[in-house]
Amino acid sequence: MANTTFETYGTVGIREDLADIIYNIAPTDTPFMSNVGKGSASGTYHEWQTDDLSAATDNKVAEGVAAPAAESSATTRVGNYTQIATKTVSVSGSNEVADAAGRASQMAYQLAKKGMELKRDMEKTLVGTDKAQSAGVAATGTQAPRELGSVTSWIGTNCLQGAVIADPATAAPTGNGTDIAVAGTSRDLTSDLLNEVIEDVWTSGGNPSMIMCGAFQKSKITGFTGNTNTARKFTDAESKKFINAVDVYVSDYGELNVVPNRLMLNDTLLVLQPDMWSVDTYRDFQTKDLAVTGDFESKQLLVEYTLTSKNEAASGAIRDLSVS
Repeated sequence: MANTTFETYGTVGIREDLADIIYNIAPTDTPFMSNVGKGSASGTYHEWQTDDLSAATDNKVAEGVAAPAAESSATTRVGNYTQIATKTVSVSGSNEVADAAGRASQMAYQLAKKGMELKRDMEKTLVGTDKAQSAGVAATGTQAPRELGSVTSWIGTNCLQGAVIADPATAAPTGNGTDIAVAGTSRDLTSDLLNEVIEDVWTSGGNPSMIMCGAFQKSKITGFTGNTNTARKFTDAESKKFINAVDVYVSDYGELNVVPNRLMLNDTLLVLQPDMWSVDTYRDFQTKDLAVTGDFESKQLLVEYTLTSKNEAASGAIRDLSVS
C-alpha cells in the first residue's frame, strides 16, 4: 500500500529550530591573575624597591667595649614596563538591528566576548610566555611595542634548570625582569625536584602556598608515588568514587594548593607566594568609540598593565621539564 502521509521531508516553509542560546566551551579562567594582587601604576615604567636582611650570625661582643661600626645597605630599585593590550570590534548597521539568536545586541555580545579574550591574552603574557621586559621603540623609527617582563623573567634566585652547556652560574635569569633563563636539557618532573624548589624558596625567606603548572605537569604530580605528598589520592566510600587527583601538595614547609593553568608554559612549574605578585594597571579596562567612516560602528577595548614582583626570592620555578 502506497504511503500517502504528507511528511516533513517534502514540506516547504518549516521554520528553523535554532536555540536562543550560544554555547561556548572556550576556557575563560585566568588562575594567575585571579590569585595575585591588583594595583595601579603611575607611569609606563613602573618601579618599586626591594630589600633583605643581613645574614644571621652568632652575634656577640665583649663586655664594656664600644659599639661596633654601623652597617647598612641600600634598597634595590627595580621596575617593569607597561604593556598595551587591545581588541577591536566592528559591526555593520544591518547586523546590529538584525534579529540574531542568542543575543539582543551584536555589538554588546562581541564586546563581552573580546573582553574575555583580552583577559586570556594577559594571562598568556604573564605566565605563558618567557620574555624579558622591553622599552619599545618610538613611532619615529621602526616602531615596536613596550613589553613587560613575564613571571619567568622575575625568578632567578630559586630557578631550577636542566643541564646547560653555558656556565650554570649565569644560566638562570638575573631575577629583575631584564633577561630569561638559558635553555637546558629537558627532564621529567619528580617529587625530588618539586621538594627541592619548595625548600629553596622557604630557605630564601618565602612562604609559598601555590604550585601552578599546565596539564601535563599536573598529571605528573598526581602520579608521584612512594611518598605521602599525594594525600588527596583516596577512595570516597560513600560515593564509591576513587579520587585520583592531587589538589593539595603536603611539603615539609607547609601545604601548597596545586592549581592547573591552561595558559602556562608547558615545560615550566611555578611555586608561588601570591601576595608577592600583583598585576598593576596604568590604564584600566576601557572601551573607546572609533571614528565612524561608513555604515558600521567600531569600538576598541584596551588595557595597559604590568607585572610587579615584590620580591622574586619568595617564589621559585622548575624549568626545562619534559612535556611528553
